[in-house]
Amino acid sequence: MLGAIIGDIVGSIYEWNNIKTKEFPLFQDKCFFTDDTVMTCAVADAIMNGGERDNFIDSMKKYGRMYPYAGYGSNFVSWIFSDNRKAYNSFGNGSAMRVSPCAWVMDCGFYARTGMFPPKGRNIAKISAEVTHNHPEGIKGALATADAIFMCRYYFGGYCGDDEKPINNNPDECKKRIKRFIETEYEYDLSQSLDEIRPSYSFNETCQNTVPQAIIAFLESTDFEDAIRNAISLGGDSDTLTAITGSIAEAAYGIPDWIKDKAYSYLDEPLKEVLNRWKKYIHS
Repeated sequence: MLGAIIGDIVGSIYEWNNIKTKEFPLFQDKCFFTDDTVMTCAVADAIMNGGERDNFIDSMKKYGRMYPYAGYGSNFVSWIFSDNRKAYNSFGNGSAMRVSPCAWVMDCGFYARTGMFPPKGRNIAKISAEVTHNHPEGIKGALATADAIFMCRYYFGGYCGDDEKPINNNPDECKKRIKRFIETEYEYDLSQSLDEIRPSYSFNETCQNTVPQAIIAFLESTDFEDAIRNAISLGGDSDTLTAITGSIAEAAYGIPDWIKDKAYSYLDEPLKEVLNRWKKYIHS
């Protein structure tokens, strides 16, 4: 989940000031965490509290109220500060930017043994979306992101089935399989290159016009930092798009220690506490 947070922080200053280049200082003094970070932490907190529908609602409302000016959409703000616990049919990209913790509770060993996606993690990812974003495109964006993260963990982590060999030493093949699966399962068009997307791509808050571009930014990357730079260079809803790309890239490449340390310096103690609890939870 730290990959999503880093993408959010780096992209925070470009959301309303897009740049179409990869050449920029990765972290700047004016960078800050936004709603993407807050809600990613809320999802992690909900999972640690049980991963049920009410847990997600409670955690999102709790952390949303703790950080009321983090940059939420108007419908989400109304939901946070109301007593309403019903979803409002959103297909915004918020369901995808916050989903990354769900992909880290999916069991790679189960997939290696059975060839089937772990139902627990996928169900959690679906619930994390549909408590607010219950439009089919909102759920689809979250699931596609979670599956991309999980498949990176699987292939880049050296997992394989009984009749297969690990392909973690062949990143191009890993990405080819991930791309093929996402295109087939979710019917996202991942055929365009970043150079083809970049000139005409503009601000868009929908899943269907953020998630595919974020995945492509990862597919064309060479390492974690390069993935972040790819996403920023597209423009659009920079913090959210880059949060999604960063969440996927973390699972493939890991994160350099210096980038982790720098990202932590932008967070306050309550958010750091969630991250520290999450580390212990995942390792256990």
